[in-house]
Amino acid sequence: MNAPVRPPGTDVRPVDVWWARPADVPESLVDLLDPIERARHDTTPDPANRQRFLAGCALTRVVLGDLLGIGPAAVPLRRVCPRCAGPHGKVTADTGTDLRFNISHSGDVVGLAVCRGADVGLDVEDARTVTDVEAVAPRTLGATELAALRARPPAERPAAFLRYWTRKEAVLKALGVGLRVPPRRLHVTDPAVAPAVLALPEKIGVRREVRMADTLAGERHPASVAVTGTTEVSLVQHPAPGALRARR
Repeated sequence: MNAPVRPPGTDVRPVDVWWARPADVPESLVDLLDPIERARHDTTPDPANRQRFLAGCALTRVVLGDLLGIGPAAVPLRRVCPRCAGPHGKVTADTGTDLRFNISHSGDVVGLAVCRGADVGLDVEDARTVTDVEAVAPRTLGATELAALRARPPAERPAAFLRYWTRKEAVLKALGVGLRVPPRRLHVTDPAVAPAVLALPEKIGVRREVRMADTLAGERHPASVAVTGTTEVSLVQHPAPGALRARR
């Protein structure tokens, strides 16, 4: 482990993010999975999706195990879908601590964000997946955001759209609602300025403060982190492949 998660200070909340690449995760780490995870892994037909799932599980178990002082296989992860109660919802852990985490993957990158004392959301996107901004932007951006996007030169629009997207999804994940709430109802600042929430969707109900930070997980992978509360976010990033390979 490169560094432990530090207690939050008086004016910033540290958030640690570990990055891994699925190709770096050995298949032998399936031994860390619990029976539900193993069944999902074994029944996922697409090899790339299967490897991404393994990488996410292994990264989460290795990092949380080190932070909690227990073996990776003993980390009490659970998934419960809020709609059908099936074992495929957002990953949580009954750790008995104030440790919160969230995982995201896109393309050949998997990330895990961890903080203490606040709910956290992480989103990473692969820039190569954006092929038609004009088609997807109206479903994601509000009217003002869409107008600002279209005012940019065409060559700048894909990167700007992805920054809007990572900010929005990180916020929705931190709030625990995910894409059940239409992203276009959540308004965030222009990609050219510091990330901030301008308006939350009414559907969320309870008003909650959220703070954000932007980052990159490699040249083609923009990412954003959001945490609940009023404390500004301080990101510390760590590479993870070495820790995973050590368990071959």
